[in-house]
Amino acid sequence: MKNNSFLFSAKGICTAAFLSLNTIVYAQKTADISTISEKTLNTILEKNRAYYTQGKVADYIPELGKMDAKAIAFSVVDKNGKIFNTGDVSKKFTMQSISKIISLMVAVNEKGEAHIFDKMGYFGSDKPFNHFSNLETTGKPLNPMMNAGAILTTSLISGDGEKPFLKILDMVRYITKNQTIEYNKSVYESEKATGHRNRGMFYIMKNSGLISGNEDQLDNYFKQCSIELTAEDLAKIGYFFANQCVRFDGDAAYKNTDMAKLVESQMLTAGMYEFSGEYSRTVGLPSKSGVGGGITVSVPGKIGIGVFSPSLDQHGNSLAGYHMILDLAKQYGLSIF
Repeated sequence: MKNNSFLFSAKGICTAAFLSLNTIVYAQKTADISTISEKTLNTILEKNRAYYTQGKVADYIPELGKMDAKAIAFSVVDKNGKIFNTGDVSKKFTMQSISKIISLMVAVNEKGEAHIFDKMGYFGSDKPFNHFSNLETTGKPLNPMMNAGAILTTSLISGDGEKPFLKILDMVRYITKNQTIEYNKSVYESEKATGHRNRGMFYIMKNSGLISGNEDQLDNYFKQCSIELTAEDLAKIGYFFANQCVRFDGDAAYKNTDMAKLVESQMLTAGMYEFSGEYSRTVGLPSKSGVGGGITVSVPGKIGIGVFSPSLDQHGNSLAGYHMILDLAKQYGLSIF
């Protein structure tokens, strides 16, 4: 009995020691989020700067192909609304698909979630962002983050002509508190001239009765994708949805916990295109990318992150941007899982 008691005691001591060691190791791996600084961001940026050489700037829209592949920026808005920037933070680029989370918010605010999602799904996808998916079978887009769903979402915003686009632009300006934000007319014209796949999706949905208007509605989608901003603006957008739709300066005019949950869940499910599943495993944060090279990230209840590097991987996501986010998430234990 004495030997057994000793054995159990030894096991208990070993187990306790193992758990304590694990706790120490875990504590060493993750830093206090309040210690984030521009120096932190700059260290991560420089570590990942060279990833641009492994990707390619989007050129299927000719104007996007003119972006400087070496440009890179990293921004964080902390829990208190303080902004940290490093890199080419004054460099402007177009939102592209990141605008989809804003149009979703505007449409749901106007029509309600049930009305919008009666016409599309909450599904993820293993297909690229511009895939027709099941449009020709069920007639409904898989989700509002793929092009088809985003085109439909924008068409559901009330107003004639460019009014739906102006509502999206105004919301971007409000969230970022940046009234100078405009859309890039050259990129818009380039998108319109080459957007034949998007036009095809528009007319399939028009044929199935999901869309009733004319190509003005598609033009609004091209314009919203052409809205220009900076990595700092993206960090502010990430902060907004991370904090129940409260702006980084505390303005709570649009505070809506349910809206934040809807948008963040779509970002997590489909925000990184067909890479979303793997991204959830590695980064574990609601994020939305755009082929302009930007990614906005929400750390629920905490911070917003914005990155920019126009050299993209095969999925259409910023390569250096992804790795900067990954390093920050690991260093500070930011994953929601």
